[in-house]
Amino acid sequence: MKRIVIFASGSGSNAENLIKFFQNSDSASVIQVLTNNPRAKVLERAKRLGVSAFSFNKIAFTETNDVLSLLKSNKPDLIVLAGFLWKFPEPILDHFPDKVINVHPALLPKFGGKGMYGMHVHKAVVENNETETGITIHYVNEHYDEGAIIFQAKCEVLETDTAEDVAKKIHELEMEHFPKVVAKLLGTEALEVSKKKN
Repeated sequence: MKRIVIFASGSGSNAENLIKFFQNSDSASVIQVLTNNPRAKVLERAKRLGVSAFSFNKIAFTETNDVLSLLKSNKPDLIVLAGFLWKFPEPILDHFPDKVINVHPALLPKFGGKGMYGMHVHKAVVENNETETGITIHYVNEHYDEGAIIFQAKCEVLETDTAEDVAKKIHELEMEHFPKVVAKLLGTEALEVSKKKN
């Protein structure tokens, strides 16, 4: 059974989608959700779905090995950032090479970097008169949004679209593609498909 740990900072809709996608799988499951925000709605979502969930502070993440030790004990096959806003520390990345991925709500390298998340990205897309945007799933390295790209999906941006309209389109792309890409990276996609057919 492949093990997934999710990091999130906010409401956790992507985290919930991933948990539910793998809930009845014999090949992978989300074993834990971690957040840097003790008031994040993702904690409620995870607990409601029977997944262990904890919050941690900056010291535990960047100055001590508390979070790294927790991850080592969990032995995740993949660490998934789903709306997680802090930069990932190098000791964790060094210990889990090519095992940390993120979803970004734009077509990187456009609209990436520090402070570019959520509505900040969608507003920038609209203000820049982009005709398309999308999601980028990428490996995480020591720089914001600069890791190798794994997958991109696009959607049209209409002249009449507001940042809120763009956010809805991006949310739909995330819901559709993110779990499938995670399954593919874990090598469980064939099993998932055959199970759903049976």
